[in-house]
Amino acid sequence: QVQLVESGGGLVQAGGSLRLSCTASGIIVSIAAMAWYRQAPGKQRELVATITRGGSTNYADSLKGRFTISRENAKNTMYLQMNSLKPEDTAVYYCNARTWSSEFWGQGTQVTVSA
Repeated sequence: QVQLVESGGGLVQAGGSLRLSCTASGIIVSIAAMAWYRQAPGKQRELVATITRGGSTNYADSLKGRFTISRENAKNTMYLQMNSLKPEDTAVYYCNARTWSSEFWGQGTQVTVSA
């Protein structure tokens, strides 16, 4: 089993930055890839960025150049650095981990960007 805990959300002004963290515990060796998703009110949950076991990354096209996903293996932590934030980035951000057979989710952390 894998447990995920997000942190780092909060209220920021447009143009500001936040760094989200997701710390994993449990059977870490089973994780094949991790990702950040987000869900805004009235919208479906969307994929923000992914990072594989080997360290390769992918981003949603609309976020390219503003968001950076990374991980620090020694701390079992994944990060999402968010720069030049816009009000439309307001959402609950969720940490996701995939094994070969299961998916695991954190509880989410609220990011609110004011105009």
